[in-house]
Amino acid sequence: MARQNVAEQFVDILARAGVRRLYGVVGDSLNPVVDAVRRNAAIDWVHVRHEESAAFAAGAEAQITGKLTACAGSCGPGNLHLINGLYDAHRSMAPVLALASHIPSSEIGLGYFQETHPDRLFTECSHYCELISSPRQMPRVLQTAIQHAVGRRGVSVVALPGDIAGEPAPERAAETALVTSRPTVRPGDDELDRLVRLIDEADKVTLFCGSGTAGAHAEVMAFAEKIKAPVGHALRGKEWIQYDNPFDVGMSGLLGYGAAYEATHECDLLILLGTDFPYNAFLPDDVKIAQVDIRPEHLGRRSKLDLAVWGDVKETLRCLTPRVKAKKSRRFLDKMLKKHADALEGVVKAYTKKVDKHVPLHPEYVAAVLDEMADEEAVFTVDTGMCNVWAARYLTPNGRRRIIGSFSHGSMANALPMAIGAQLTDRRRQVVTLSGDGGFSMLMGDFLTLVQYDLPVKVVLFDNSSLGMVELEMMVAGLPSHGTANTNPDFAAVAEACGAFGVRVEKPKQLAGALKDAFRHKGPALVHVLTDPNALSIPPKISAEMVTGFALSASKIVLDGGVGRMLQMARSNLRNIPRP
Repeated sequence: MARQNVAEQFVDILARAGVRRLYGVVGDSLNPVVDAVRRNAAIDWVHVRHEESAAFAAGAEAQITGKLTACAGSCGPGNLHLINGLYDAHRSMAPVLALASHIPSSEIGLGYFQETHPDRLFTECSHYCELISSPRQMPRVLQTAIQHAVGRRGVSVVALPGDIAGEPAPERAAETALVTSRPTVRPGDDELDRLVRLIDEADKVTLFCGSGTAGAHAEVMAFAEKIKAPVGHALRGKEWIQYDNPFDVGMSGLLGYGAAYEATHECDLLILLGTDFPYNAFLPDDVKIAQVDIRPEHLGRRSKLDLAVWGDVKETLRCLTPRVKAKKSRRFLDKMLKKHADALEGVVKAYTKKVDKHVPLHPEYVAAVLDEMADEEAVFTVDTGMCNVWAARYLTPNGRRRIIGSFSHGSMANALPMAIGAQLTDRRRQVVTLSGDGGFSMLMGDFLTLVQYDLPVKVVLFDNSSLGMVELEMMVAGLPSHGTANTNPDFAAVAEACGAFGVRVEKPKQLAGALKDAFRHKGPALVHVLTDPNALSIPPKISAEMVTGFALSASKIVLDGGVGRMLQMARSNLRNIPRP
């Protein structure tokens, strides 16, 4: 039997760690690894058109499956293109292993063609980033990288020179055990006792939830019921906590709605559960705050804490809920539920007025119809910008749907490549993008990847011919919009030219039929919807001093738009309030 080379050994270790796909663009220094993938039945090579898409796709797959994924780029410019998608994966806590292949080892440091220093470049967007300088080093470095990515939930980068990848692997290299799953973390009894005292002493408690509540829906609901607490959420907490939630008071932040802001500011104790919510201007500075997080570095970096609790949210609540005293009064909870319903009643009319006649289409209407027609187990990938607004307001989670986007890194162009990774995990599951015309056109080349692999992704393209969120920022800051206009083609015709299904929607009465046709189509499809560029209405009380980027200092509501089915849920929760 022929002796393995380093590239073959590298691929074998990835396969043992559970990696099933390697996303990338082949080339020069990466060739030995791609050839090793070709001869290994356990891993598929996914050829994308841009390495940035490879990293986004790997990050999306990791978020959907919770398992280690991988991407790769050739030396210099190739692996450098990975960096934006890796930043996103790292900040989303997605376990991704990135292979940055390198120039010949003998030429490193001598200004060789395409030379960069990936072991330096990727340090800020990874937990571990190392250069392999000899064949004997490779298995241990790769093992360490895998354990960092899985154990700390984020990115690891391994730089491998092409010449070393082609060298013979050392004989009888140790096949060490690999960490491929994470344990739960329980807080110490002292921290739990202190948290119990804070809760028992407070009359009014509010819970504010982030992505760290994934898998803990039942525990959060039981806890909220016992202490009669309203439950708000950040954008990344929406898919995990909003559904089947009789304590729901909406979302806080620039895209927020409902009574989440009031609930977090009018309580005696605010408990932050699994959230690294970055906009501290929305957090109170005059109430007690406790925070529970699996990542200790997140504790207290957004607000001054009265108690920091290091632990997994689910395990912490399992230990905490039996120990706290049940609160009898629902006064604060019911007050916030009513405020929430009233707030939604006030804005729901924003998209219901003459929507069947409004041309260009209200984007709110498009999102609402999409939400109604999409599968109950659909995966939505969402572009940064105005599509974030429509996703936050109109997509209805149910515990089976997934909603992923560049919610922490805030990159443009993420929805399409994320859909590639999401769809490859399960070709039978419906994957739908909410793409903006700016984001889609930035990485439009990877629409061809959908066609090449016949991935049945449905791209719903909101085309307002502008960078809408940037225009909003300029408007609020008192600046005239400049450099934000897009001159766009007929994207449906482009899709058809690529070999996919394409349909253009210009009138409201065309929308439902177009979506139905796209969803029925077995391959990739694009629904190009012309939307109203003036869809946003800004409350007149907003001034330039109130907004710096996405940080709001004085206002509770920035965007006055509809809220889809959330009003129905709020009304239902009000009906469920016990009557004396």
